[in-house]
Amino acid sequence: MSDIDPKIADKKIILVEDDAFLRSLMLTKLQKEGFNVTEAFDGEDGLKKVTELKPVLVLLDLILPGINGFDVLQQIKGNPETNNIRVIILSNLGSRTDVEKGLKLGAYDFMIKAHFTPEEIVEKVRNALITFNN
Repeated sequence: MSDIDPKIADKKIILVEDDAFLRSLMLTKLQKEGFNVTEAFDGEDGLKKVTELKPVLVLLDLILPGINGFDVLQQIKGNPETNNIRVIILSNLGSRTDVEKGLKLGAYDFMIKAHFTPEEIVEKVRNALITFNN
């Protein structure tokens, strides 16, 4: 495990990803780096955990069974209790329209899975937590 600022380790993250392999890979990688991560397997589960746990950051896939990621993002940002949560979209969707829609709905960042290594994703998460002042 790398040295991690205890202020970062105390901040909760929820990973919303329906692909079991990718979810497990990212969960393992983030936990190995010292992050406090809870997993969610679909949009409904993700929203439930966001409401219950009030994380600082959500890593959100867009293509999910049931409630899609855009709707999850809209509900997080539309709720006064959760609208300050940073959301990083982590998706295979990557058209300009998708990126613009995600950012317009309030995403902190938009990452196309195929363009980033797990290490680069961890670095984005670390930077998002370091700069969060809540």
